[in-house]
Amino acid sequence: MEELQGGRDGLVCRSEDKVYRPSGFWSFSVHQLLSHLESEGFNSAPKSYGFDNNGNEVLSYVLGDVYNYPLVGAIATPEALCSAAALLRQYHDATVSFVKSKACDDLRWLLPTREPQEVICHGDYAPYNVALNGNTVVGVFDFDTAHPATRIWDVAYAVYCWAPFKTHPCDSLGDLTEQTIRAKQFCDSYGLSHEGRTQLVDTIISRLRALVDFMHSEAAKGNEAFIGNIKDGHHLAYIADIEFLKRNKKQITDSL
Repeated sequence: MEELQGGRDGLVCRSEDKVYRPSGFWSFSVHQLLSHLESEGFNSAPKSYGFDNNGNEVLSYVLGDVYNYPLVGAIATPEALCSAAALLRQYHDATVSFVKSKACDDLRWLLPTREPQEVICHGDYAPYNVALNGNTVVGVFDFDTAHPATRIWDVAYAVYCWAPFKTHPCDSLGDLTEQTIRAKQFCDSYGLSHEGRTQLVDTIISRLRALVDFMHSEAAKGNEAFIGNIKDGHHLAYIADIEFLKRNKKQITDSL
């Protein structure tokens, strides 16, 4: 098997067209979602092949080029940005019938459900979780953080990651003016409403606060990955970004 690089070093492997990943209590729910997406004709997500005898989930491999921060090359282009937003909209639309169905009622998710339940959020729709063909985003993967919530809850975190409204030198791209231009392009390509745009910055801030709280909560439960993240100060970057967004809220919102 080929070891795949990413957030679970040494634990995610590929064999031909299948990917094997450690499963969690939320994985059954994710596979129900993926099966629904396939039935809806949304073919840009992994297909579910269930679970093996070693406690791994088995998924189809999403073809395409993958990237991470810093955003350079194809992933930094306006074409990638806009196609990512359009794909997120297609994904959200495909989940509406699922979140309204009885099949979704008793499912368990890694992140808390938020009301009103409009769509199934991807939860981490960032540049490192999509696949590109040239400059076009053609696939999305890693649905571990999927959960029912509002559209804006997912769009907000996506804009934060794609603009990106990040202050760490390794994660930032351009100045505030360039970032707000990219944020508007994302919102336009998604088709975000005027109301959503007025709420966007506040929602990003709320989403980041929830992320920091989740990191601390998981660390307190003994989750070694999050204990390491807190020890390394990963949460401090989000706190700095919150302050950056609060300072520049008016400029960003006016530009959207």
